Amino acid sequence: MDEKTMVSDTLAGINGELVRYGEMIPQTENMQLKQVLKQFRNQCEQSQEEIYQIARTKQYYVPAAKATREEIAHVRSVLMQG
Repeated sequence: MDEKTMVSDTLAGINGELVRYGEMIPQTENMQLKQVLKQFRNQCEQSQEEIYQIARTKQYYVPAAKATREEIAHVRSVLMQG
C-alpha cells in the first residue's frame, strides 16, 4: 500500500468517525458522556485537519476550484426559494 492510499484511507476513516460523533452527541442525555464525546470529536477534527494538510502539501488532495459569484448567487437563490 502506498502513502497516498494510506493518507486517503485515514482521512476517510476520520471523516466516518466525525459523522458518528455528530450522530451520538445530540442523542445522549448524560451530560458527562456528552462532554467526553465532544472532546473525542474535537480531537478527531484536529487529526483530520493535520492529515488534510499533509495531503494538500503532498498534492494527494487538490480541492475543487472556488465557486464564482454567479454560482454562489444561483445556489443562494435556490435555497431562498425552498
